[in-house]
Amino acid sequence: MANINEKFSNRRARVRRALKSAANTRPRLSVHRSSAHIYAQVIDDTKGVTLAAASTLEKAVKGGLKTGADKAAAAAIGKLVAERAIKAGVSEVVFDRGGFLFHGRIKALADAARDGGLKF
Repeated sequence: MANINEKFSNRRARVRRALKSAANTRPRLSVHRSSAHIYAQVIDDTKGVTLAAASTLEKAVKGGLKTGADKAAAAAIGKLVAERAIKAGVSEVVFDRGGFLFHGRIKALADAARDGGLKF
């Protein structure tokens, strides 16, 4: 029987495999959440380079948040990564939720990124 880490890895690989076919050379907005923080980065897989990134560990963001592990923090990171991506010349991305379900903090980040101007 597969343990929880194997299940997560399988789910993550399945999502990534579907994204590669759907990406069509668009950069990928990759999201990771831990129990204390949330991280997002826009990655160009053809060049293998990160175009924009944001997380709740940054001093500028950390001061204005109650905690790094709630929907408000996720929304702030979504808006910030959208600003930085648009500044880097990226307006369309594919959303890579990793192995995480699309609800809660992941959904809040995605909605804020859309409100910030990213299309996906």
